Amino acid sequence: MITPHRFSIGPAGTEIAMLQWGESGKPPALLVHGTGFVADVWDEVARELASTYTVYGLDRRGHGASHKPGAYHFLDYAEDVCRVIDALGLRDVYGIGHSAGATDLLLAAKLLPGRFTRLFVMEPTIMDPRAARAGELNEESIARVQGTLRRRAEFESAEAVYERYRTAPAFADWTEASLRAYVRHGFTTLDDGRVRLCCTPEIESAILRPIYEAMEQVYIGDARGNPFGMLAEIDCPVRVTTAAKSGPIYKEMASRAVSLIPQVSPLVFEGAGHCVAQEVPAAVVEAVLDFAN
Repeated sequence: MITPHRFSIGPAGTEIAMLQWGESGKPPALLVHGTGFVADVWDEVARELASTYTVYGLDRRGHGASHKPGAYHFLDYAEDVCRVIDALGLRDVYGIGHSAGATDLLLAAKLLPGRFTRLFVMEPTIMDPRAARAGELNEESIARVQGTLRRRAEFESAEAVYERYRTAPAFADWTEASLRAYVRHGFTTLDDGRVRLCCTPEIESAILRPIYEAMEQVYIGDARGNPFGMLAEIDCPVRVTTAAKSGPIYKEMASRAVSLIPQVSPLVFEGAGHCVAQEVPAAVVEAVLDFAN
């Protein structure tokens, strides 16, 4: 069994926590998780890919053991990916991402032209700048963002988290290994033995606001503006996937991505939902390798 090597990129206060599966010297694959999770949720996928690639995964800012600076715009995340690639000296990277983590890779591919050989992105969070509209989040989205603040952050033990999440609809179709990896590494142990979410409700709420703005086509970004026009300049082949059991908004955003990216091809995972890599990891591995070939 492959045990991932843990390390970090960057000085104190700006660390990006990293995992490496497999030996160095093979072509690099970089895995980027979605909102609320950690690099370890890729473990079943990464172990299989490690026979072909040197596989890296990162905890996105605000998550896991990475820094939590309070700045959570799309370009913040993309620039973190660029930092990782530059720090490790990676070339010809196969980028594999999920949800907002897939968006990180798409934008990083424009910021670092020539460094990616291909991208496999599962239901990326995408805004179509050609259809942007003025306005604010609607009341339902505001309620969802604010509702995250009521999420339970502390539990008596990791086992209590697992038992609670095992019956939650959001995790119902996850493999046991994926869910246990999330519980083990997505929480930190407190002095009294209790465990607390690394991506606290306050952090997740801050992360979600730009995401919901992109969903509703009202995202304007920070001082750097809206970066989604950059997708039209990605210089490598991209496969954009959806999952048959996902909600309509995920499929809509994937369609936006397909309409913007030059060298693009679509794929549908049947019998799976939004967290496809944690539900049917073998199918994801097969599709990732097929795209590489």
